[in-house]
Amino acid sequence: MTGPRIPNLWAVPELKAKILFTFMCLVIYRLGAHIATPGVNVQVLADFVLNQGAQTLFGVYDMFVGGGFSRATVLALGIMPYISASIMFQLAGAVFPTVEKLQKEEEGRKTLTQWTRYTTVVLAAGQAYGFAIFTESLAGAVVTPGWGFRFITMLTLTTGAIFVMWLGEQITERGIGNGMSLLIFFSIIQGMWPGIFRTLDFVRQGIITMAGLVMLGAVMLGVIAGVVALTVSARRIPIQIPRKVMGRGRIREGAKTYIPIRVNSAGVMPIIFAQSIIIVPGTIATFSTLPSLQALSDAFQPGTGLYYITYSLLIIFFTYFYTSIIFNPVDLAENLKKQGGFIPGVKPGSATADYIDDVLSRVTLPGSIFLTVIALLPFFILNAFNVPFRFGGTAILIIVGVALDTMQQVQQHLRVRHYDEFMKQGRVKFRGRRGYS
Repeated sequence: MTGPRIPNLWAVPELKAKILFTFMCLVIYRLGAHIATPGVNVQVLADFVLNQGAQTLFGVYDMFVGGGFSRATVLALGIMPYISASIMFQLAGAVFPTVEKLQKEEEGRKTLTQWTRYTTVVLAAGQAYGFAIFTESLAGAVVTPGWGFRFITMLTLTTGAIFVMWLGEQITERGIGNGMSLLIFFSIIQGMWPGIFRTLDFVRQGIITMAGLVMLGAVMLGVIAGVVALTVSARRIPIQIPRKVMGRGRIREGAKTYIPIRVNSAGVMPIIFAQSIIIVPGTIATFSTLPSLQALSDAFQPGTGLYYITYSLLIIFFTYFYTSIIFNPVDLAENLKKQGGFIPGVKPGSATADYIDDVLSRVTLPGSIFLTVIALLPFFILNAFNVPFRFGGTAILIIVGVALDTMQQVQQHLRVRHYDEFMKQGRVKFRGRRGYS
């Protein structure tokens, strides 16, 4: 797959307008991510998050919002309340038949979108209140603690979360790519820049050798290449659609197509779920002095065997769990049967569903193992090269996935434009041959 040429991007007025609009929204988002919440001593909060490290709830959340959490900005919650609400309704579809029915209907999806927005407001208000209580628990972090500070913080952060949600929807509707994903993408990229500059300082100081820097770059490129291969690789199940008479002499010609079963159908969600569980002991121990909790936290610190084993098993489990939720072989088999399509050598109906489920299970296993390797490899990279920035599997998968998706949408715009111009030229030639003016 070749990427779009840069000059072609500006040759299409519609595409140019979409890119400029997306860029403007991202600039506004990043500007808002540097406005501090009233009444918070930013330095105290930043020092706390830095001391706790990246493998606690605070460090992971701070990565997704581009450092907005540690800087206590008005957009400190970022897009995460909306993402959490979206995941809640996505998982609810596998549990509640009413939600599942709404997901299959166009009007129902609009209803779920409204419910997701309302749930986002509730989650944002709850997280904002928790942020205020957490900030007050840090000595010197709040200038004037109390209900006044809590109310102002809730109002400010909830409004910021709603604004980010609206901004993401505007990018999706009027810009390029998925707005929510692009906001997370640029938050992660923005958070990496300080670490890259610190790495260059380490090279100048001799802490990291030039040979080590070259090896680090090679390893990172290898990891990114592996993530790209994992993201685009798929097992194709051949589908045969027979010739069919539609009525009034109309005939639908037969066709051969395929169902792509991605090696990593679950995307980045298994790592996010696994991280959410593995960081619980360390987060709880932060607010407790009990020796048992401290010992549990030490046992689950990165670098211990128990941490790596538990983290790996959680990723593999959630890969199968999330794949089973988003991919329903029974529904797919029923849709094929209604359209008259079939898999060569497999009977329609339940046999087709069993076949697809078997293929999905076999493909998901190597995908989950590779996903585990991608998630764990950065820990060994950090230990081996003493890199002063987070290079997590979650961040890599999000960056690569969003970049590929955005590039595909840009290419689609260019293909549509090229097709329209081709058809227009064809009509002009046809009129010329007919003698039309």
